[in-house]
Amino acid sequence: MATQIFQTPNLLIICIYILYVSHFITSFSPPDQYLINCGSSSPTTQHSDHRSFTGDSSEKGSHFLSAGKTILVSTSSPDHNLSPIYQSSRIFLRHSRYVFDVQKKGAFLIRLHFGVLNLKGFDGVSVKFHVLVNGYVLLYDFSGGNVENFLVKDYVVRVDDDEVVVSFVPAKRRSVAYVSGIEVISAPEDLIGDVGTFVSSEGVKEVKGLMKNGFENVYRVNVGGSKVTPFNDSLWRTWVTDDEFLKVKGESTKVHFGGRIKYRMGGASREVGPDNVYNTARVIASESDSVSRSNITLVFSVIGGYKYLVRMHFCDIASISIGMLYFNVYVNGKLAYENLDLSLITNYMLASPFYADFVVDGDSSGVITVSVGPSNMSMPHAIDAILNGVEIMKINNSFGSLDGLVSAKSIMKCRSSTDISVWASVVAAMILFLVAPMVVQKRRNAVKKTVAWSPLPVDEVNLKNDHQINVT
Repeated sequence: MATQIFQTPNLLIICIYILYVSHFITSFSPPDQYLINCGSSSPTTQHSDHRSFTGDSSEKGSHFLSAGKTILVSTSSPDHNLSPIYQSSRIFLRHSRYVFDVQKKGAFLIRLHFGVLNLKGFDGVSVKFHVLVNGYVLLYDFSGGNVENFLVKDYVVRVDDDEVVVSFVPAKRRSVAYVSGIEVISAPEDLIGDVGTFVSSEGVKEVKGLMKNGFENVYRVNVGGSKVTPFNDSLWRTWVTDDEFLKVKGESTKVHFGGRIKYRMGGASREVGPDNVYNTARVIASESDSVSRSNITLVFSVIGGYKYLVRMHFCDIASISIGMLYFNVYVNGKLAYENLDLSLITNYMLASPFYADFVVDGDSSGVITVSVGPSNMSMPHAIDAILNGVEIMKINNSFGSLDGLVSAKSIMKCRSSTDISVWASVVAAMILFLVAPMVVQKRRNAVKKTVAWSPLPVDEVNLKNDHQINVT
């Protein structure tokens, strides 16, 4: 009997855990989702999150591809520690594209996976290409980057058409494009809000229309916590640790929360940030009668000439009571949010997540800094600042580009001109090959006709006669 009493609670705990995990896994079900393993004829499973990718050479996957001449390549000695999608690639010799029909228009997650490409045997051929998606330029003159094992480029773009078109365009003659894997996934409606706060030397102001833009994820950082893998994120994202970006490590303390994160309507959802981001943080804590003057500051290198969306994640998992945490938020050294009161924002709930979106110019300094620190309302013997996560996203420029001062139309126009000139050369060569023998034969016939029927001039005859006489 005692054994039965002991087993029942354990069984109940297991059932609750299964229901919780099932809810976590199935909480987001995108209406459109395409996972493509390029250069492969069979489905493969991604190691990091156990999702299945369809081979683009299979009967099902080949319907998405509209391509000129392509080459399939794969590693001769597979690395079992590397996900299978990075061990095969499709090389494009000409402009090619993947077309995906969509049920619902709106924001889409676009992920491009690149493995290591070996061009041994392709003499004089280089990797340089552009990637376009529905009018956005995602990559321009891309050469594969510093790919040691694999590279993932992560985007969010708005699509108002009935299909998502991912185009690969070789940049010049004797250059090729390639890709190892493609993800096209409907984004949750709350992933990108339409309103943010623009922060500059002139102050702060509200900006609208963010949802109309395209974004490239540049950094995604779990502040105070460990690396979050795609398996533990409902949008299959990777969050790295803050070690590389933290300016001063000794001024803050890491905290971890073992309770339940309280997601609520109107606040951050699991798709905005997973549990593993919100249940860890860095904090500034005052342990004496005076408030600390320290800040938590992270520094990020960026490319100038673009605007950036800076998303900061907050969740009060450290205070012992509501109404005790007040702090300031700074972006690029400018006060972006004064006396942030998480209790008020979260309807007086602890462990309830919130995020704030700021927009800044990427200037010539090449860096973006984010900081949190005590405010004039901070209290002694309390938590005086907290930060759970940071995301930095590049916003497309006026050309609709996330990589260079060039538009998708200009790329395709230039490519069309190149294609026309190439085809014109080919056609001209074919015409010359076919017509040249006819011209030569016609000239030969004309020469024969002239010798047989044209009378010689008298002076030429006389000249010959004189010459003959002189010789004699």
